[in-house]
Amino acid sequence: MANFGGPTLLKRSLGLQEDRYSQYVGPTTDFEPSLINLSTFDPHDESLLSRGTLRKVSDDDTFLLLPDKNTPGYEHINDDTDEIESIVAPHGRKLVDLYFRIIHPAYPIIQKNVFYEKYERSPREFSPPLLAAMYILAINWWDQDDDLSPLPRPNVRRLERLVRTTLADAMYRPKLSTVQAGLLLSQRPEGDQWAPTAQLIAIAQELGLHLDCSHWKIPLWERGLRKRLAWGLYMQDKWGALIHGRPSHILASQWAVQLLGPNDFPDVEWEEDDADGRDDIDKGRTLFAQMVQLTQIMSEILETFYTLQAMQNVNNAGSQGTHLVLSLAKPIQLKLKEWYAALPAAIRMDSTYQTPVANANSNRLSSIGYLHLAYFATEITLHRRIVRSLAQTHPAPSSSDSGGPPATASSSASSSDSYILHICRNAAKARLISAMDFVNRLTPSHLRAFWYFASKTNFALIGTFGSLLWATSPGREEAEWYRRRLGEYRWTLSVSSKPGEGRGLTEFAMGMLDISTGLLKKLPEKPTTMSRSGSLTGLAGVSGARRTSLLALGGGGGGGVGMGMGSFGSGSYIVSGAGGGAGHADGGLMDLDTSGGSGALSGMHSPRSQGDDADGSDDSGSSDEAMGYGGGFAPTAGMASMAD
Repeated sequence: MANFGGPTLLKRSLGLQEDRYSQYVGPTTDFEPSLINLSTFDPHDESLLSRGTLRKVSDDDTFLLLPDKNTPGYEHINDDTDEIESIVAPHGRKLVDLYFRIIHPAYPIIQKNVFYEKYERSPREFSPPLLAAMYILAINWWDQDDDLSPLPRPNVRRLERLVRTTLADAMYRPKLSTVQAGLLLSQRPEGDQWAPTAQLIAIAQELGLHLDCSHWKIPLWERGLRKRLAWGLYMQDKWGALIHGRPSHILASQWAVQLLGPNDFPDVEWEEDDADGRDDIDKGRTLFAQMVQLTQIMSEILETFYTLQAMQNVNNAGSQGTHLVLSLAKPIQLKLKEWYAALPAAIRMDSTYQTPVANANSNRLSSIGYLHLAYFATEITLHRRIVRSLAQTHPAPSSSDSGGPPATASSSASSSDSYILHICRNAAKARLISAMDFVNRLTPSHLRAFWYFASKTNFALIGTFGSLLWATSPGREEAEWYRRRLGEYRWTLSVSSKPGEGRGLTEFAMGMLDISTGLLKKLPEKPTTMSRSGSLTGLAGVSGARRTSLLALGGGGGGGVGMGMGSFGSGSYIVSGAGGGAGHADGGLMDLDTSGGSGALSGMHSPRSQGDDADGSDDSGSSDEAMGYGGGFAPTAGMASMAD
């Protein structure tokens, strides 16, 4: 461990002062900016007033510094810290080291060198809720330390009670450590709640975390920390909005934070004597930055499709609702494809799949799974909206709809609309298979690692998406296919939740899947006379065009899609986004990508139940060769078959 030799790193800090807290002076407060500029500032850019001390960090941004001692609970800070330390004693330092070894690389919202500088002097220099939150998270990996594993764990319930009371007090004197504590507590599987996220955002705005601090007169390390914290909070808000189905608290018009760069992660250079730790931190830096970029795309999906106004616009479009959704989805789908294609090799899942035996026996954990799971959740969120729009304009039939031949979902639609329905459902099916394959390929080194707070719900969203496709299936054969697949997925989740291999990470998803499949049993019986594709009948009018377009697309780069089996290459589906005829080269056509580059992992094969052929391969030709598959396809690789 490096010897920092004194409090040099804390000089000129704005958000981590020991005895003062800061409040951002906004443009409409009782402080008039033009009058602030008339104040006399000392060489430290501070001006003492009767109300507090003004601190200018730039020509446009000013903070008011106030003393901690005048806030509620201040007199108990040292006692609270001592009690926290007594609960974990004598293992406090071990837990801190464990935190920085496992959690920090994947979620770098603490300034490691500053933390150790303060910790070596005295734990009393810390905000009690931050210290307790770090201990609580680290205890989850107690068995990862050889010295700790044979010993009894500290009383986590006592720590949780303390962290709740001390965090409430800390909100009266907000610092960067207050936001850090709140974010860390939210990463616990049971710790995610929507209301505390709103509190954290309010505190962050008080601290000016929503502003661009790139040129502020504060230490360089604090600029980087502020940006990492700001984006950590941005992700907390956006993913919380997704999994709770709530409006986001952060508006693009009130967000000036610049994207993260290499200089915002100084801990990489600090790990000078630890090659493995340095590699983990470097990989974690990339992981965190990519998660930020993915979250921005996901936020665009929420803003484009899931606001009250956006949903009303689709409803108002009536029979053209699907076309509207597809036209809006095209640019976002392209962004997702480009994001996935540009992922650095170090954080691609296929690199960790190459040596599964080594991964199973290694103590090196890998948190990159949470990024890829978030990617699939983002894809699913986009395709859920498309499938819902299809259900509005092409309601799934039941076998009792008529006394004659079974009705089909396309019976009242044009052949072009029928084709769109067919292709969109295939694209959604491809996404579902890819996501399920991903979960099935996770190794113990992934499952035992740190997972982002939204992960437990993201696992559940895969099952929810499969349930939606089951519910909207136009025929009994296709519905049965989804029923079998969801049964296999539940089995995978149950295996992944074994003690020591995820610590209950997937239990929530299993519970939600049981609820969804229970509700699906109440569906009316679906018709049985379906085309071999298991998707639609009545496509004869577009059969030739569909065969041509699919084969043409699947022929390039190993592209194309089989109906629920195989890998996905670089092909695309062409779907009309403006009412034009499907298959035409111009005229407002939409490229709804279903490529392996953005929708499936390299070299991955989908799981397959016995009898999958019953749901049918595509009726334009069921062979892999006809659909543009490369060699080496193993239809049963990756997932054990399950009896119905």
